[in-house]
Amino acid sequence: MLRVVVFAMALLGGGIAAAGEETLDLGGVRTTVWSDADATGALPVLVFSHGFHGCATQSRFLMTAFASAGYLVLAPNHRDATCNGGRAGWLDRPAQPFDRPDAWTDAVYRDRADDIRTVVDALGRDARLRDRADLHRLGLVGHSLGGYTVLGLSGAWPSWRLDGVKAVLALSPYSTPFIVHRTLAHLAAPVMFQGGSWDFGITPFVIAPDGAFEQAPSPKYYVEFEYAGHFAWTDVRDIDHDAIVSYSVAFMNHYLKAQPADALLRPDQRIVAAP
Repeated sequence: MLRVVVFAMALLGGGIAAAGEETLDLGGVRTTVWSDADATGALPVLVFSHGFHGCATQSRFLMTAFASAGYLVLAPNHRDATCNGGRAGWLDRPAQPFDRPDAWTDAVYRDRADDIRTVVDALGRDARLRDRADLHRLGLVGHSLGGYTVLGLSGAWPSWRLDGVKAVLALSPYSTPFIVHRTLAHLAAPVMFQGGSWDFGITPFVIAPDGAFEQAPSPKYYVEFEYAGHFAWTDVRDIDHDAIVSYSVAFMNHYLKAQPADALLRPDQRIVAAP
């Protein structure tokens, strides 16, 4: 599975940049930023963490949708990025084997957590962006290993916890280290897990009895998209994108903009969304 992940994610370096997209250096971290230039006032902030051997621009469809919905979106290129200027090798091995979650500790991929912490800290000081950013309304979004990253920052690794996170969106997240170590009970923000019926390497661990969804505290949400594989949350696979956007934006609007809960949001239930 990991070889497939590496090969497919390597295709993500191209594509047409969406309006309102720019790449900046924030605290020494290469970061892609999306926003609506016509938006006024300070915007809620979302930070996106990409998948293993993906990159900041791997999920433009979702980042541009968030920007259009009134969010300031930032996505750092992590050290393991292979596109968007990333220097990792496509065949580089992970820091720990994915099939040995018991061997993972809070030291594994701490650099990813440090990237996000650095970007958030730098945002508050950056003259180009600070007046547009409302860091009192901060949400985290992550795909695959990025899901591991944002769950860790939301409390699943208590030593990583980033203060001020109001909501976390975990897209096909690699969550098995937290399941094995039983640390998801430490999550300090509402979480929405998303999975796919064809996401065979990740989703079963999220939704299994005593899996990530069951171990997480409420309020929590789980949405499963029919026919969605692991790359449904990237630009590689254009499947279920409209539904992914609808559920993701509704979740963040509720917790970061204090909007009434959309009918799509049903906490503590397993929702299966047809394409």
